[in-house]
Amino acid sequence: MSDAPIVAQKAPYPIDVTEGKTYFWCACGKSAKQPFCDGSHKGSTIEPIKYTAEADKKVFFCGCKQSHKMPLCDGSHSKL
Repeated sequence: MSDAPIVAQKAPYPIDVTEGKTYFWCACGKSAKQPFCDGSHKGSTIEPIKYTAEADKKVFFCGCKQSHKMPLCDGSHSKL
């Protein structure tokens, strides 16, 4: 199994998050439940990124897995 992340999509995932709730963002790109982890990383060195919402709001989770602000989008997908 390769330890390089797979581009799940070349756009962010807009998600309404709930204050105080913890989310586990898929960092490997293999999850069937994008942008969240479903355990597909097992056997690799890639681990999901824990994100706890600070407020009820819409956030943009990275879909290309190349963001420098993981788990959130920083526009890196526009360079792919």
